[in-house]
Amino acid sequence: MYFCKIVKIAMSKKDILAEIEDKKELYGYQKGDIDKIFKRLDNAPHNYHLLYQLPTGGGKTVIFSEITRRYLEQHNKKVVVLTHRIELCKQTSKMLKAFDVKNKVINSAIKELPDQEEYSCFVAMIETLKNRLNDEKLEIQDVGLVIIDEAHFNSFRKLFSAFENAFILGVTATPLSSNIKLPMYENYSELIVGDTIQNLIDKGFLAKATTYSYDVGLTSLKVGINGDYTVKSSDDLYSNMVMQEKLLHAYTEKALRKKTLIFSNGINTSLHVYESFRHAGYNIRHLDNTTSTEDRKDILQWFKKTPDAILTSVGILTTGFDEPTVETIILNRATKSLTLYFQMIGRGSRRLPNKDSFTVIDLGNNALRFGLWNNPVDWQHIFKSPEYYLESLRDDADIESNFKYVMSDELRKKFSKSVDISMDIHEEFKFTVKNNLKAKTIIEKSLEQHATMCVENTEELVDARKLSKELNDDIEYRIKQYCICLGNVTKNYRSWLIEDYTLKLTIAIGRIYRIKIMSEL
Repeated sequence: MYFCKIVKIAMSKKDILAEIEDKKELYGYQKGDIDKIFKRLDNAPHNYHLLYQLPTGGGKTVIFSEITRRYLEQHNKKVVVLTHRIELCKQTSKMLKAFDVKNKVINSAIKELPDQEEYSCFVAMIETLKNRLNDEKLEIQDVGLVIIDEAHFNSFRKLFSAFENAFILGVTATPLSSNIKLPMYENYSELIVGDTIQNLIDKGFLAKATTYSYDVGLTSLKVGINGDYTVKSSDDLYSNMVMQEKLLHAYTEKALRKKTLIFSNGINTSLHVYESFRHAGYNIRHLDNTTSTEDRKDILQWFKKTPDAILTSVGILTTGFDEPTVETIILNRATKSLTLYFQMIGRGSRRLPNKDSFTVIDLGNNALRFGLWNNPVDWQHIFKSPEYYLESLRDDADIESNFKYVMSDELRKKFSKSVDISMDIHEEFKFTVKNNLKAKTIIEKSLEQHATMCVENTEELVDARKLSKELNDDIEYRIKQYCICLGNVTKNYRSWLIEDYTLKLTIAIGRIYRIKIMSEL
């Protein structure tokens, strides 16, 4: 939702733009931020670099469209708006037109600008404009203001030298560079921070998020050169059956029949999600960057019109996509990118007359890493000292050390005949140390408890062994706590312990089942 004063129910960008054409009055926080920006435009050096932050859904495009209109009204200079995606180019151009700003889009079809005197504003993709300038076939004259949308992307640095005499205004929801080696303070002299997410919620501009976090072991994930988890390691983790079942369980428990967006890190994972949900009878489609333009258009149209639609995607709906009717966001991935975290959740934050809240399901410990989406963030500190902020983030081992496994009510019913179903591994370890026992006695005691639980809640051996599969999360949790007690344990050793435990559990179930049969004879 763009925050101009709109009376009718806005369900699409087309509707919103139509309303904006009639009503250009901005909200108070938008007016205040625009005035702050113009104070710098009027008093700072003509080639000053200013960064502006506002949360996703706060109306950044509306704000810089009004800034463009006012600037052109007051200055005899031109404006260039830069984006990093073709969808954003088109949306920005339409919004500028709604503010009576005649503009020309510089896309791959534009080779020269013989008609540039007819336009005061140009909208361009960064790569396209860079190529045209490098070919020396295109030159935009008398540019006084350059506006950079999604300014945290470092690709925009390539064009700074082409506009050395222009005022640069970067706009972003997260003033944290996509490359830690190229911090934003090196390119911008100052940051102006807009309203907070919580304030926009309280004022009725954004929907309220309710977050449900499901603990996930992430120690198998690897970090790539870009600082985030690699696609391959993410695919390996999130494509396995345990994670697929956890995802399905989370959806049915917290988001059943709600319009849902699922974000994954790899195409392979997303395709697994598609198959799992389809086989479960849910209305789902898959979308990634290999999907044809026509198919993508059809899928998004289907998603818009279908109340219980589920759309699983990879990498292409975090920016330039706006569907206000989304009710649930599922983070079926972990990320170390604060920007991506906010972008994904922001897809569900649009508010409608019949929608004032949405659900976030976190399957990547992201809320534990960054905090809840609406928590206060010190953007000035992040802008000035990004390296300190990143170093202060909790690592996966620290997050997982505080996990506490709690059996779900649904699973507890399957073990209803068992009185004791839990074990405090740390207390057991203290007991072994105090009594000079071997640490492996903890594993043996745990195995005995789990095997007994499976046997006393089933009638047949095959059913007991089948029921043991339901204990995978508890087993993984206990082994992790055991390894924490041991200290300095490798990932390979922990993986072996889990595998060995599962094998021994099958044997223990057989032994206890035979004892049960003998006692009944």
